[in-house]
Amino acid sequence: TTIRAENEVEAHREANNYKFGFRKWKGNVTEKPIEERSDITKELYADLSLVKPHKGSLVTFGNVIYLFLFGWWISLIYFLICPIMFLTIFGAPYGKLCFKLAWYFIWPFGKSIEKVSDRVMSPICRVSTYVWLILGYPVLAVVHSLACILSWLLIFTIPVAKMNAHTLATVLLMAPEDVQIRRLEKVTGSFSEFILCCYQASNVYYCKYSVQGINIFALNLLPLVLITLIIGYSDHKNTYFSAETKFATSIISIIPLSYFIGMGIASISAQSNFAVGAVVNATFGSITEMTFYITALLQGYQAANKCYEEVVKAALTGTILGCILFIPGICMIIGGIKHREQRFNSRSAGVSSALLFISIGGVFAPTLFSKTFGNLVCDTCTNVPSNSSVPFTCKDCHYDTVGDFSQLPAIIVPLVYTISVLLPAAYLIGLIFTLKTHSHIYDIHISDGHGVHHVVHWSRCKALGVLIVATALMACCADLSTENIEPILSHSSVSQYFIGVTVLAMVPELPEIVNGIQFALQNNISLSLEVGTCIAIQVCMIQIPLLVLFNAFYDVGFVLVFSDIHLWASIFSVILVNYIFMDGKCDYFQGTALVVVYLILLALYFFAPSPRSC
Repeated sequence: TTIRAENEVEAHREANNYKFGFRKWKGNVTEKPIEERSDITKELYADLSLVKPHKGSLVTFGNVIYLFLFGWWISLIYFLICPIMFLTIFGAPYGKLCFKLAWYFIWPFGKSIEKVSDRVMSPICRVSTYVWLILGYPVLAVVHSLACILSWLLIFTIPVAKMNAHTLATVLLMAPEDVQIRRLEKVTGSFSEFILCCYQASNVYYCKYSVQGINIFALNLLPLVLITLIIGYSDHKNTYFSAETKFATSIISIIPLSYFIGMGIASISAQSNFAVGAVVNATFGSITEMTFYITALLQGYQAANKCYEEVVKAALTGTILGCILFIPGICMIIGGIKHREQRFNSRSAGVSSALLFISIGGVFAPTLFSKTFGNLVCDTCTNVPSNSSVPFTCKDCHYDTVGDFSQLPAIIVPLVYTISVLLPAAYLIGLIFTLKTHSHIYDIHISDGHGVHHVVHWSRCKALGVLIVATALMACCADLSTENIEPILSHSSVSQYFIGVTVLAMVPELPEIVNGIQFALQNNISLSLEVGTCIAIQVCMIQIPLLVLFNAFYDVGFVLVFSDIHLWASIFSVILVNYIFMDGKCDYFQGTALVVVYLILLALYFFAPSPRSC
């Protein structure tokens, strides 16, 4: 397979996507010249001062929505300011301008705001300007700023945000005599300069819009991070905001921070050699999940509540299940709808499947050990008096970890430490196998346009700075989420298992899911599958051994023994995925099978009783 890249940096990024253990990243890390982009993309970044021919009706769904969401109240404010300016006498010219702009903003489509030839401003005009800047402009600045923020946050109405920003920065600061509003079909000749021209209020393709390489969704969620930190650390007693609200905002704030960490990793890796890229991926690749797990374990240790440990184990299992069932499944479905049948490298998928088997076997070995050699303990047992032939009826039975808890360090802990050494070793062997000795199984050739000028969105220093800041903010959000999860764990009608395997496991992986879907839509299902399996392998072979290592130095009571539901769900999922990956091709039906199995497992977790420690 030969993949075309625009320049050397993008070629490195593409090559890194096919390296085992490297984070897969779909977005570009360099800025593509606007001239080389598609017409749809050019339209997104077009200047509103440019007049272009327009075909079709101006009465579109988006334009009608603009009328109800923005047009009427912006126009109303102008109509209210208009008489005020006339009453000041000196502000009459601006009163006329407000009247014209009121009719403009109620339906601005197909109209232009122009600046006529420069004129010498009279003293009266200068007085009217002072009146305008004191009475009219401040109010309209608030109005247009509010409309700009709201339309920007809605994303698809970004043209409305651009229009309001342009009006605030240019139109309202012009002399009223210089502002002329006309319908575009009446525009002829040209003794004027176009300031503003808009045909549509919305565009569905703005979901692809980016600023300095940052996707608009991640950019718009950044203010939520600041809000989360403010309400989280200022309202300790939940006076103004409930713990549930603070938990929700902190969890959602993890999404953009995960995106920034991913882009930082991709940017540094694409501009560095293999060794630096491998170190960055190894250190920052699992930072999102590790931050949450460690803060949750610390919170549970300080509160003497073992429920936090169960939630962490549920989140670990949920990440594994989501990455080997849901992410490949949803990518197969969406990619299969566009492409009838998709093929992938069954040899490389086989390597990932083998590592998954090793991972699951190693992680759940202590659990199997405890069930084999542990004692079955029941909370209550009853029988019929004076009738020894009737067996006992026992409730809430479970395997105690080798009987007496005091024997745990002497028996289970050495096994856990042994596994925590073997799993990273297997991961290292997998790196050597796929990157050095048997790199030919991927058979990928990157063709790049050497000599093509490119501008990197983030330099290595900037990317490293973003990584450090995003990691620090991630730690704060993880701390707030674990601090405010206690009411949810204590009073929720939903099983704590379900909370762990869904919200806590999959929300941080949303950027990865989007990347996988984008790969699938481009008929690159191999990378879509690698997105999920790579994360699942890292959870088992890196994150869990790191948690064991952390517990060894700072004992928070983390024991690598999982509940039965985690054990059997993970084993069944790995077997199913290995079967799906065997033939090297997939379609939407196989993807549907994976997603349905994932939903069935979620149903099991939803109806499962809460862990004993909760």
